Amino acid sequence: MTKVILDIRNVALTAVLCVVAHGFLFAAADADSTAVVARPGEALYLQLGQVGLDPNRVYKVRDATIERPAIHISLEDGTIAFTQDVMGRITGAFFEGEGEILLTPPNEVERRSLSLFTGAAIVEERFATGYFRFNDDTAAELQSGLRPPDNAAEFVSHWSATARNLAHADAMRLLLSFSRLLPAAGTETGGTPDGFDPGDRMLHARLQGIKQGIFDVYFDSAAGEQVAAAQAGTLENGDSYYDVWTSFSVSRTTGGKQATSELGAEPESAASQENPIAIRSYWISTDVTPPKQIHSEGRLQIEVKQGGSRTLLFELSRFLQVERVEMNGHPVEFIHNPAMEGTQLSRQGNDLVAIVLPEPARTGQKIELRFVYGGEVLAEAGGGLLYVGARGTWYPNRGMAMADFDLEFRYPPGWTLVATGKPVPLSEDTKSKAQPQQLSHWTSDRPIPVAGFNLGKYKMARTQAAGVVVETYATANVEKTFPSAPTQVVGSDINNPRPPQEGIRIVVPNRPSPASNEAGVAAEAAEAIEYYAARFGPFPYSRLSLTQMPGRESQGWPGLVFLSSYAFLTDDERAQIRQEPVNILMQDQIPAHETAHQWWGDLITWSTYRDQWFSEGLANYCSLMMLQAKNPAGFRQIMERYRRDLVEKNKDGLPMKDDGPVTLGTRLLSSKFPDGYDAISYGRGTWLFHMLRTMLQDGAIEERHGRVAMHSNADEPFTRALRKIRERYQGKAVTTAELFAIFAEDLPPALRYNGKSSLQWFVDDWVNGTALPRLELKAVKIVPKGQGVMVSGTIVQKDAPQDFVTSVPVYAHLPNRTLVLLGRVFADGEESSFRLTGPSGTHQVVLDPNETILTGPK
Repeated sequence: MTKVILDIRNVALTAVLCVVAHGFLFAAADADSTAVVARPGEALYLQLGQVGLDPNRVYKVRDATIERPAIHISLEDGTIAFTQDVMGRITGAFFEGEGEILLTPPNEVERRSLSLFTGAAIVEERFATGYFRFNDDTAAELQSGLRPPDNAAEFVSHWSATARNLAHADAMRLLLSFSRLLPAAGTETGGTPDGFDPGDRMLHARLQGIKQGIFDVYFDSAAGEQVAAAQAGTLENGDSYYDVWTSFSVSRTTGGKQATSELGAEPESAASQENPIAIRSYWISTDVTPPKQIHSEGRLQIEVKQGGSRTLLFELSRFLQVERVEMNGHPVEFIHNPAMEGTQLSRQGNDLVAIVLPEPARTGQKIELRFVYGGEVLAEAGGGLLYVGARGTWYPNRGMAMADFDLEFRYPPGWTLVATGKPVPLSEDTKSKAQPQQLSHWTSDRPIPVAGFNLGKYKMARTQAAGVVVETYATANVEKTFPSAPTQVVGSDINNPRPPQEGIRIVVPNRPSPASNEAGVAAEAAEAIEYYAARFGPFPYSRLSLTQMPGRESQGWPGLVFLSSYAFLTDDERAQIRQEPVNILMQDQIPAHETAHQWWGDLITWSTYRDQWFSEGLANYCSLMMLQAKNPAGFRQIMERYRRDLVEKNKDGLPMKDDGPVTLGTRLLSSKFPDGYDAISYGRGTWLFHMLRTMLQDGAIEERHGRVAMHSNADEPFTRALRKIRERYQGKAVTTAELFAIFAEDLPPALRYNGKSSLQWFVDDWVNGTALPRLELKAVKIVPKGQGVMVSGTIVQKDAPQDFVTSVPVYAHLPNRTLVLLGRVFADGEESSFRLTGPSGTHQVVLDPNETILTGPK
């Protein structure tokens, strides 16, 4: 699994995850002098986060509306109080009475997602109270419905504390807008309302629904997906989630008229919104003090792509405290906002750091930001095994974006440190000056999206593959929580109550030692590099390091893999801790899976969370391509496991597949389906690539009217398309649409649905769908014709939407039990007739005998 970093461009999603935030502030001070940085940004942030209701702005309200694309909010009858001014503007309101919200998603994917959580395809909910936060003219929008109040003082007294508590949630988002009005450095006067970007419109409504309880609705023009609705949820075991009911893009129009775009469409998708700044390079110097502490200085070279911003957001682990930030050598104000909750940020362990620039950024401006920070970001697993990752991002960043990295580390003797990039040789003089500490220096081969390091008391094994150095680092121990094989009593009789007799032995199994199998793991990774390089092009980096990481999960970084301790076990050791055979097979694939991420996830990244599935699904399938060539039965076992995982039931009796399509990405991790992300992103994602590969292969067979060996050909249609993707998108992010456009470039006639050289039908129904259809044959006729036969019949497709399309391989059974592909037929809807020619001797027709389609379990 490749590490996921928050995309700062999606400000709406950031706001969604900040709903129950509680902010603590660290203001900037120059520790090297007595000068203290002015803190107008902090004062503004505090004011935005603590603003209360204004006793002089309380009204009766009737038949007032708030209109945003896809959102209609009606305040039918009640009382409303607006907040006190911030920089001369109203930023919020609290309503009590009778209201209603109507939110209409633009497509079937989002309607299904919404229905999963609410039971309906649209949000049509009456509410009793609502807290609204905004940066625009929402107060003026309500003006026509306002009347003199009856009990202003009582209303404010009752709701003021609630409103003030809720104000924290949106303070960081509002700071992005309002900081444009701050006075420039060295001036006394503040900005004017004209300083606002007229295209910057944000509305957050937290509503107390009559049926749904408390939930949130967002409109944010600055986000990649401008509209979202979500709700906090907690499981019985105490795990908390923030369930995103729906999130989608809309066209930017005036007057609130809705004009929606389909998922992934340009130009309004998240992919089309350029990050306003680009980080070109990082230089990070870090002192590592085991078992938990780091202290770092980071210098970021930044280019402003889109001017106007006064505040820049970065993410950083909640366990690190920023001490100082400088811009081009001068102290600059910062705000550190830790303790965010919610599904994704709480699992990542990251918070936001806001940098308030002395004046608005200018397009083309070059900036150097220097961060000084430290804290306990390492985690200790025992036995000389430390790791970074579970506690969030260890350096300030703005998401997955390509940059050059120059990393320097100082750490105690007796430890080994491994980082992304390649080690830079140190002179003896440099080493001696670092004494008694060790010093290592690492630089990236090419721009990379993310950087990491690992530290441990490792033993190292080295090999080479395709000109690449492969090193594996493992300890002699596993983590303290690692399961042990059960103690065995050999020679005893449980039915004999007498004391043990001579000859009876109590066998206490040894705990496994990852270091004893590190050479085997290195060999597995080397084999994967050679296999992939022959198919997708050269390994992207000069070396690959694999380091032991506690737990069951692994993480891929460019040139560096944190490999689960389980990946270092032999099959016998896995069997001793009573793992199922299919689990042993799956864990055997971990080194190859993480190695594949060096191409899919590191060299080529995903564009938005909706495209992330391709990284996990494709990396996983690449490892299984290797397994299929060596162990077809094992391959089928794993694929069948993925199929069955999709029909496992949740606590409500719903099958896992109903969590949503692969394109929902991290939204699949919800209180409804805590395990849904893995089952769908890995399981269904792997199946989608297997279906695509076999479709392309069968189409090529039909085109040539011959038979080819599928598993040994490194130049088959699927791998040719992957080479194209690598050549065109290396060092870039790719969308799902761009990915499938390349697969469709050389589409054989047999795969052209309705005669079009496009795979849009596959994207619509399989990638953006959740169905597991069942396929049956009926009314089959085999009639002699010339030297062969004419085969006709009907394919029945069940358990799928009415217009669902599947490319189905139809095979003939010959007398010698040989299976011959007659052709592929598009099953379009419930029943589809076909006519195919076949060889003489055909006595039976079967559908997909090799089980290459993700159908429901038989």
